[in-house]
Amino acid sequence: MSTSTLRSAEGGLLAAPRPAASPALRARALIEAAFVPLLMLGASLLFRGIGFTVTVIDTDEGLYLVQAREWLRGAWPLVAVWDMHPIGAPAIYAAAIAVFGDSVATIRMLGITCVAAAAWALYGLVRVAGGRQPVAVAAGLLYIAHTVLLFGLASNTEVLFAPFVVSALLLGLRGAVRAWEAGQGPRWRELALMGALMGCAFSIKPVVTPEGCLAFALLTFPALWHRLLRPGRFLAMAAAYAGLVLLPSTVFALAYAARGDLAEFLDGSFLAPLRYAESRLGAREALQRVQVAVLVLLWPMLLAGVALARWGWRPGRGGRLARLALLWFAAGSVAIAGPGFFYPHYFLIWMPPLSILAAMGAWRLARLARPRAAMAVFVLLVGAVALGAWRQEVTVRVGRGTGLWTPDPVAAVARAVRARLQPGEAIFVANYHPVLYALTDARLPTRFIFPAHLTGGFTQVADIDTDAELRRVLASRPRLVVVDRGWWWHLRPSAMAILTEVLHRDYEVEAVVAEERGPVELWRPKP
Repeated sequence: MSTSTLRSAEGGLLAAPRPAASPALRARALIEAAFVPLLMLGASLLFRGIGFTVTVIDTDEGLYLVQAREWLRGAWPLVAVWDMHPIGAPAIYAAAIAVFGDSVATIRMLGITCVAAAAWALYGLVRVAGGRQPVAVAAGLLYIAHTVLLFGLASNTEVLFAPFVVSALLLGLRGAVRAWEAGQGPRWRELALMGALMGCAFSIKPVVTPEGCLAFALLTFPALWHRLLRPGRFLAMAAAYAGLVLLPSTVFALAYAARGDLAEFLDGSFLAPLRYAESRLGAREALQRVQVAVLVLLWPMLLAGVALARWGWRPGRGGRLARLALLWFAAGSVAIAGPGFFYPHYFLIWMPPLSILAAMGAWRLARLARPRAAMAVFVLLVGAVALGAWRQEVTVRVGRGTGLWTPDPVAAVARAVRARLQPGEAIFVANYHPVLYALTDARLPTRFIFPAHLTGGFTQVADIDTDAELRRVLASRPRLVVVDRGWWWHLRPSAMAILTEVLHRDYEVEAVVAEERGPVELWRPKP
């Protein structure tokens, strides 16, 4: 196929074949290799920097932070601090804290780094597919910009596993392109690296399974179709890939077994998520949350529609990239629906494939302008959509003013607790942010520190008598009990009754800190 035919067929989306490498081209490639990751890191800092102004963006962060802190002190997650997720997230938190220090800023910077790494991998994926550099850069930047939405400013699991998932799909696509265009089958070293990447992602959250299956399909199915991969070798690769994906979790399981804590590891990592998924949202409420996510991501959705209208059924590399992104979006939708609750940050799984399609759609619209103006139109389109996403989130945060125009209430509560706490004393956070345990360096009164698991609406996932555990904690007379009246309605009725009875009988209010939802009360044991 000639270069002119390729460019005409794909509307200028794809890069032209390069001549043989010269010293100048090699120097340019080195500059490009350094420029793109630095660009993505700088953009991630710029778009996500607003996250440094507040202590809490999403409550889950506090749980992972406390798990990481305790782990670095020798008390392992799920044993000392229980959760209904695998231990990949606290492992990454612990690594970041060990290197950069125990602070909320470290966790924010971790999120910035993970988003930048995923955007860089997304750039590489588009380039491997044959996409032009501007389209690849735009895909990365659109991904970064839209991670600030849907509570994505938090360093949550969807942010943490994204670099691993996108990199694995990049390797799978490279194998597919090699089968389609060079008549070569998949390589074991690619399979090994892809399996290791997906294994890390799986140890963070098993919902990556559909995307992991797609990565393996990309690597092997085109080769099978073109008879470049024998069935026996395919089965061997499938078994090896499955083993590699499970390897990090298996290593963790063996480490827990050596400590005599295998049951706790299996319960928190696998059984509890299954119990969680048993209580699913109804179809009406689930549809409402999907609609909200679509509206939040409206502009990239519309640009994606333009891309699919142009390339969705066309032959060539542009069509393959569009269809891959659509398949990826479908696999991500399965991952989002799997747990059954459709929380906003789940929809961040959509963003890598949606960013590819949005960049392609912007390129298509820009090509409708005069040739000399096309690149300027493209930059303006991408910039407007990216800045529009950032504006949505920043407008909300500036409007609230927390950490900007008004004090951060979580930090204020932490200061009030620290002022009354002696080293080694315990506090109990009944229905507030568990990050307080880390901010105050308080002793934990229970391994069930996440309020939703002990006093809230998800107590079934802990598989214990949560009322009995709550009574035990209050009977241990922690130095302070933290109660958020603004979140009082989040308590389940039995926990509400126990707290009301025991606090008024055995405790008294020592201090009250204002919160935007209502007062936060610090209760101390009566003399």
